[in-house]
Amino acid sequence: MSSQQERANLDQKAKQGETVVPGGTGGKSLEAQEHLAEGRHRGGQTRKEQLGTEGFQEMGRKGGLSTMDKSGGERAEEEGIPIDESKFRTKNHNQ
Repeated sequence: MSSQQERANLDQKAKQGETVVPGGTGGKSLEAQEHLAEGRHRGGQTRKEQLGTEGFQEMGRKGGLSTMDKSGGERAEEEGIPIDESKFRTKNHNQ
């Protein structure tokens, strides 16, 4: 099977709603799924570079604590869970 033929088969599966590219969930064609997967990877990498590895990990801890009615920061403060925001390389300019 040729590469072009394989791509056509994958595109057909994608049009039927199947995820054919890891990270391409929701794409309605092979090309769309490839773009989604690349954007998700690149977006996470960019944020990690902005915050630094430790800051990125702290952000993940904080985000994991969020609920529908409270932000991760509010919940961490309430429950006494330490979040070291000094590890973030960038600062929130909205405060």
